Amino acid sequence: MSVVDHRPAVWPTADPGMTEEILDLVQQASHYGQIKRGVNEVMKSITRFTAEIVVIAADTTPLALASPLPLLCEGKDIAYVWVPSKIALGRSCGLSRPVVAVSLTANKESTLSPQITLLKSKVNQLAI
Repeated sequence: MSVVDHRPAVWPTADPGMTEEILDLVQQASHYGQIKRGVNEVMKSITRFTAEIVVIAADTTPLALASPLPLLCEGKDIAYVWVPSKIALGRSCGLSRPVVAVSLTANKESTLSPQITLLKSKVNQLAI
């Protein structure tokens, strides 16, 4: 007997290759101090226009916990993408706990700026 997933579809969702690229960039950004973790901190970075890209875990339970983030991102014209695992997202942040959402923050002097810009364009292509 198969189990039917009754969760609503999350979109845009990164494919496995892009998920790996996103998690690697989140890990690098965490070393540079260019991330905000958790729904509340991510919301603050969106409303303050410091977020470049928002990464949200698709396996968040309940999904309503993360549901305001896409609406905020669309309202502020900030790129966002869903990744499959909150555990993997937490580990890429350097934590042993799951993380529901992460924002990569802006810093024009950073060496990660070109990589963030490239990822941002890829995420925007997913949304089309």
